[in-house]
Amino acid sequence: MEKKLVRHIGLVAHDAMKKDLIEWVLWNSELLIGHKFYCTGTTGTLILKALKEKHPDVEWDFTILKSGPLGGDQQIGSRIVEGKIDYLFFFTDPMTLQPHDTDVKALTRLAGVENIVFCCNRSTADHIISSPLFVDPSYVRTLPDYSGYVQRFANQAVVSEAVQSVQKRKTKKQQQ
Repeated sequence: MEKKLVRHIGLVAHDAMKKDLIEWVLWNSELLIGHKFYCTGTTGTLILKALKEKHPDVEWDFTILKSGPLGGDQQIGSRIVEGKIDYLFFFTDPMTLQPHDTDVKALTRLAGVENIVFCCNRSTADHIISSPLFVDPSYVRTLPDYSGYVQRFANQAVVSEAVQSVQKRKTKKQQQ
């Protein structure tokens, strides 16, 4: 018996985009059966309710986190860093400034750093879910090698500490 491919999918939507994301999920629900979902609070609750109405016999695997502005975006981000999310469907509202915009930017940055599939609108989501790679079990994300980056900054921190130490000693000598 062949094991079903399970993608780990984050679903997030700003208030003005929740309806679009719910419609998109319902439209693609047959393709989404059997996958694991992580969602921010209100978005996840609304999507799960709609899916249960359309597919009452399906057991959906949903982890519903806090609302985005109450820390849900950060919880999604931590799941990305832990390798628990492969795809992030985050329908953003480009016309409204979000009070938690820094969290949104951090989430976008993490998606790039962790090299996960990320989309912020319905058109991109349609392309992602219709890609042959979505159902190809051999397609897995690869993490960029950041070891040089980490080492460079670790070295800079050591150099910075040494420079500060020398400056403190010079200042102390001058004061004597």
